[in-house]
Amino acid sequence: MGQLNIKDAALIADAKELARLLGTSTTGALREAVRERLERTRRERGDDVARKAREILDFAAAFRRRREGAIMSNEELDALLYDQGSGLPR
Repeated sequence: MGQLNIKDAALIADAKELARLLGTSTTGALREAVRERLERTRRERGDDVARKAREILDFAAAFRRRREGAIMSNEELDALLYDQGSGLPR
């Protein structure tokens, strides 16, 4: 496995302080800090993916409701696809 060579004095000091507070080695403190951040980031990204999937499904349902039995005009389609204030896609 490769080595990590840290040359940031402030980071080294923080890692040593964390190790002291946790009662572990600097390596142990860094391991725990990185694992916690990695788990939190994975959770947040998973939540973001789920939110985007819900938005897509909600959009598809709204599109189907508006489409039923009628042909949409360009204006109606634009209103569904684009934010009327900014003009950007929803």
